[in-house]
Amino acid sequence: MSAVLTVNLGERSYPISFGSDLTNEVRAKVAALISAGRSVAVLTDQNLIDHQFGALHEMFPDLPMHIVTPGEATKSLAEFGRVLNFLAVQRMDRKGVLFTVGGGVIGDLGGFAAASYLRGIDYFQMPTTLLAMVDSSVGGKTGLNLPEGKNLVGAFHQPRGVFISTNLLATLPPREFSAGMAEVIKYGLLGDAALFGQLEHTPLTPSSPSLVAIIHRCCSLKGRIVELDEQERAKDGGRALLNLGHTFGHAIEQVTGYGTYLHGEAVAIGLCAAARLSQKLELINAAEVKRIEAVVAAHALPVRLRAPLPLANLVEAMSRDKKARAGLPRFIVLKKIGSAFTQDSVPPALVEASFREVGAI
Repeated sequence: MSAVLTVNLGERSYPISFGSDLTNEVRAKVAALISAGRSVAVLTDQNLIDHQFGALHEMFPDLPMHIVTPGEATKSLAEFGRVLNFLAVQRMDRKGVLFTVGGGVIGDLGGFAAASYLRGIDYFQMPTTLLAMVDSSVGGKTGLNLPEGKNLVGAFHQPRGVFISTNLLATLPPREFSAGMAEVIKYGLLGDAALFGQLEHTPLTPSSPSLVAIIHRCCSLKGRIVELDEQERAKDGGRALLNLGHTFGHAIEQVTGYGTYLHGEAVAIGLCAAARLSQKLELINAAEVKRIEAVVAAHALPVRLRAPLPLANLVEAMSRDKKARAGLPRFIVLKKIGSAFTQDSVPPALVEASFREVGAI
């Protein structure tokens, strides 16, 4: 039996199911949808076909499937159009249902297609990476990248359910697991000091007995934040807190063309930059910065850029961040480990100094 957590959003509420193997639960959901006369299709990527074909076939027997190329570049207007064409070719009507099976790219792309096709159809998330399990599959944010910036196109469209089956992590490359740990560390920093302490004491691995419980813990924290601020409209705090490390991280991704760093790796560097910014704002001390960098490094994540990047380019990318106001980026900074808040009007010199300390030139 799986554990279930509910994201409470009124008529948009949905369950998140957790377990080591949710094959039977997914098959039962698909069968129930088909029995109700609803058409069902699957969006996935070539990695899943190569490494989890048996599991896919068992959960989604004989269903139409659209397979995309793995990677952040797939979150594009061109691929979005191809997904919409796929749904149209399947003659999906407004009762149609899409299952997105893959990492954050698949969830974001498929979720936005579901939000847009026929002005909105239902979809279910089945994340297959640690990063998607603890973060992107929950909360209803969907979107695409533009050359001008990350996630600049998208919609809030809550899934009808999320299935988190940790056995699908068995074929996840170690680098991808580490990338997911950046988001786990983020949750500890922004709202769960005990979780951060647990990671500090014992780094999490794919074989850790606490894996399912920690994923559940992260989803619970995100779910509570989403319930209070579903569309990130709170003037202070709220859902924006989930962007800790991301203002720096997204700039790194954009400047490097979404290929050099995995999203979680860029966020990891962003967490270290945000910690240094928090220190410069006299909110945390140098010892706390070192603790944060030590936990990041212990999970095989970078604490600095692998190669220098031009500071001017990074600052320019920040100004185009979707969270910017009047061209000025907003930052999430730390009051202490386990507590964060939004900060406007940060002196640019402090931001630049923080970026330099993680390798910008």
